[in-house]
This record gives sequence, C-alpha cells and structure tokens, in this order.
Amino acid sequence: MGGVVATVISALIASSPLVPMLVGIAALSLITLNDKSDDENKEWTISTWGFAKQILPLLAIGVVIAGFLLGSTHDGKTIPGVIPGEWIAWLVGGNSVFSNLFASIVGAFMYFATLTEVPILQGLIASGMGKGPALALLLAGPSLSLPNMLVIREVLGTQKTVVYVGLVVIMATISGLMYGAFF
Repeated sequence: MGGVVATVISALIASSPLVPMLVGIAALSLITLNDKSDDENKEWTISTWGFAKQILPLLAIGVVIAGFLLGSTHDGKTIPGVIPGEWIAWLVGGNSVFSNLFASIVGAFMYFATLTEVPILQGLIASGMGKGPALALLLAGPSLSLPNMLVIREVLGTQKTVVYVGLVVIMATISGLMYGAFF
C-alpha cells in the first residue's frame, strides 16, 4: 500500500510523468524483493535487474550513435547526421540480396519500440532505402533484438540461438527480396 501512496503523491507533485513512473518501478522492486511469501518474485526482480544492467548501457550507446550518425528531427526541422543519405541509398537502396541481407541483420540487432519503427523507416526510405529492405528490417526487428537474443540464449543455449537468429535473418531477407520484386 505504501508504494501506491508514494506513486500517487509523486504524480501529484511532479511536473513530469517520468517521476511517478520511476517511483512506481522502485516501489514494485522493493515489494518484490521483500516478498517473504513467494521467492519467485525476488528471483524475477534480481533477474530483471541483471538484464537491465546488460542492456541499458548498450541501448544508450546505440541511441546516441544512431542520432549522431543518422541525424534527427526536432520541431519539424531536420538535423542532418554524419552519414549522408547517399550512403544509406548505397547500402539499402534498391532490392539486391546484399541490401535485403544488410537490412535484416541491422533489424535483428536493432532494438526499437513498435511506435518508433515507422518514423525510423520513414527517415530511411526518405534517404533512399528500398521497399524490400524496409520490409526485411521490419520483419527482423520485432522477431529479434539484442535483449531478445540474450533471453533466448539463456533459455535455449548458444547453438539453438544462433540457428534461430540465422533463420530469422534468412527468412526476412527472402521476404524482402520477394516484396521488393513485386512492389
């Protein structure tokens, strides 16, 4: 009950929704760590914290690098990145096997939320990305990500994870090639 009260008070006081969210996460963590009736709650929290320590630094570095390299938009104004649009068109433009395979591999290791996929793809397509590679990226992205691979590896082992990742990349590449050939 104390966690709920703390979260509600922080929501009423704070001007940013980030504060009550962080208070709620901290409260939930404390509740699950101190739960004497179910050891799985404590194990879940410790496991989640372990994954967060593995993933968050990589995610932060990736976001900073992507923004720096590819650029961004703020208030309707485009801020160019270090990588010229011609290079994007060269890597993933058209509908070649290489461009689809490259987009599949990038999509497999990229970690983005569903709501950010479309704007990212719009920017890449505007820079010259082909429709086939765009689909390959969209197919490989939700199926795989670095956090996803870490969890799959922990459950299934390294060998089966490599096979799964390979199959997703290959199938996304083939689907991108087919889509690019017809559309």
